[in-house]
Amino acid sequence: MKNIAVIGAGTMGNGIAHTFAQFGYQVHLVDISQNSLDKGIATVTRNLDRMLAKEKISNEDKLQTLANIKTFTSLKEGVHHCDLVIEAATENVDLKLNIFKELDAHCNAETILATNTSSISITKIASVTNRPDKVIGMHFMNPVPIMKLIEVIRGYSTSDEVTKTIMALSEKLNKVPVEVNDYPGFIANRILMPMLNEAIYSLYEGVAGVYEIDTVMKLGMAHPMGPLQLADFIGLDVCLSILKVLQDGFGNPKYAPCPLLVNMVTAGKLGVKSGEGFYDYSESRKAEKIANQFS
Repeated sequence: MKNIAVIGAGTMGNGIAHTFAQFGYQVHLVDISQNSLDKGIATVTRNLDRMLAKEKISNEDKLQTLANIKTFTSLKEGVHHCDLVIEAATENVDLKLNIFKELDAHCNAETILATNTSSISITKIASVTNRPDKVIGMHFMNPVPIMKLIEVIRGYSTSDEVTKTIMALSEKLNKVPVEVNDYPGFIANRILMPMLNEAIYSLYEGVAGVYEIDTVMKLGMAHPMGPLQLADFIGLDVCLSILKVLQDGFGNPKYAPCPLLVNMVTAGKLGVKSGEGFYDYSESRKAEKIANQFS
């Protein structure tokens, strides 16, 4: 397995492409927007430059990693002859189902189709293909080149062979794969999102302020980032989307998103990516500093 296609050149997509390319895989980065592809490659280049400055890689490593990535605006051309395709598009169920229908039509019969979804059912995604045994979840953590975990999610029909292949592949990327089953939120977000939501409720109900809530969790619970800061980093719209999946999937009111979160997303206050969330990122380099603090 040497030829990998990544669908989507955003934060997760370019990070996944970077990681595979750095480990010698031939990567096809696919996006409908050439501008998004250009931005994705620029991000990979900046991240490689940071690694170079810290002497984690050589200049030759940087150039070879970039040479291993080719960009495509045509999905059909981008996935041609690839052994594995990883979808990393926006966390929208209809969009993902449409992408997987196309992937199933254009990929070789033996190609494994993976999704980087953080909450959407792998079984549901697999149901629109003619190869549900070859559909699996690969939930990378952000920032992908740095974070060790890959949550490997088996759909109802995912085969043992495909699961073993993806677990072994993840280890070749110097990651730690953890196998979980297909239930709403999997493990990472089933546990994380209620915590973030409870922090937002604590703010909403006036228990404490933003700084105070985050300080308690950082200094008292040894979290590297407070829950409100982490929500900003993930994207408040993404948090809201995942909470809705949990609420719909379990029918349990404990997963209901806090009204403050709903209002902030409606107002366009999405966190780092919009310049304002629970914190203000409007100063020239503050957003970049927060977003890259793990790099």
